Amino acid sequence: MGTVPSSLPLSESGLKLSGPKPSVAIIGAGAIGLSIAWRLAQAGCRVDVFDRGEAGRGATHAAGGMLAACVETEPGEDALLPLTRASQALWPDFARAVEEASGLPVDLRTEGTMIVALNADDAARLRFLHDFQSGLGLPVEWLTGGAVRKREPYLQPGVAGALFCPEDHQVDNRKLALALRAAVMRAGGRIHERTEVSGIETRGGRATGVRVGEELVQADQVVLAAGAWSGRIDGLPAAARPPVRPIKGQMLCVRMDPALPLLRHTVWTQTGTYLIPRLDGRLLVGATTEERGFDDRMTAGGLFALLEGAWRALPGIAELPVEETWVGFRPGSRDDAPILGSCAVEGLVLATGHHRNGILLTPVTADGIARLILTGETDPAIAPFGLDRFAPKKTALGALA
Repeated sequence: MGTVPSSLPLSESGLKLSGPKPSVAIIGAGAIGLSIAWRLAQAGCRVDVFDRGEAGRGATHAAGGMLAACVETEPGEDALLPLTRASQALWPDFARAVEEASGLPVDLRTEGTMIVALNADDAARLRFLHDFQSGLGLPVEWLTGGAVRKREPYLQPGVAGALFCPEDHQVDNRKLALALRAAVMRAGGRIHERTEVSGIETRGGRATGVRVGEELVQADQVVLAAGAWSGRIDGLPAAARPPVRPIKGQMLCVRMDPALPLLRHTVWTQTGTYLIPRLDGRLLVGATTEERGFDDRMTAGGLFALLEGAWRALPGIAELPVEETWVGFRPGSRDDAPILGSCAVEGLVLATGHHRNGILLTPVTADGIARLILTGETDPAIAPFGLDRFAPKKTALGALA
């Protein structure tokens, strides 16, 4: 098979492989699974995507759609930065390509993101974060309280300043899911909704397909992109089972007047609450982070924390009607970074564990996984995030650590 330079996104490579294309079964029809399916179908592969529910209705539906590579970089998390920034750079072209392929909008917004300081103590902490992120070469700016209010006049009058991240944009994740679904189908891929995969079939240490009920769907390659459920798929040896767990997040949505919105930028507070304005007037408020397994119940405490955090930054939110509340499950790994690439089972490729960065990392994941399947090469961008990083390591005395 031909190769693709690792510096060139698959979407721009013009890759046309000669010879037979692999058949691929993808478990999971969220943004990750659908984007991989779209790239592979574009290249001429036979692609079948399976999901236990409706396409795009899991973590993708519950997400906020933030492309926050800079905002979310804190001390101790800079190892993930090259991957998040690489994917962030791909987003403008990726969004245009998805819209052209599907005929549907994804509403990529480019106003940028602000982390606001509501008082002097917040400002001191935020100055430290500004210095840290600036030291990493990130494009961040410090805004005075007056400059913040000029951009967002409905924020709290006493706002002390903000860290502005002009390249941290947002996309409407629910529209993205619809567009990716349409793009996959237009490219010839098949999506099997409400069709739960009961297990991965292996023979001689190689994945040969997936089992749906009593039926075996054969495939040359299997991609595990089932989000928080990835570790629960049967048929995997321990060495190939991704250590992924659900991390519960509660969110809510209020309704603004789209002609006179209270907010235009995505805004974070120092307490971790964020507000995401949509073009149609919706204003999303998120999100809790809870180790509660697959408990999908909204709680009074969760809603109170979200509303209080939002109200302290944007007092006018108290007058807005609540339109929707929901729970989602982020797929978290042991180090909060994704699990990407090959594993101990030949023919099985992992694309899971994206935690809170699933939408942001969609383009780089799709290109990297598609390239791996089509060429056998692991892109350097995803190479540090293989499953083998969790394998026990031998000490100098030969014991496992």
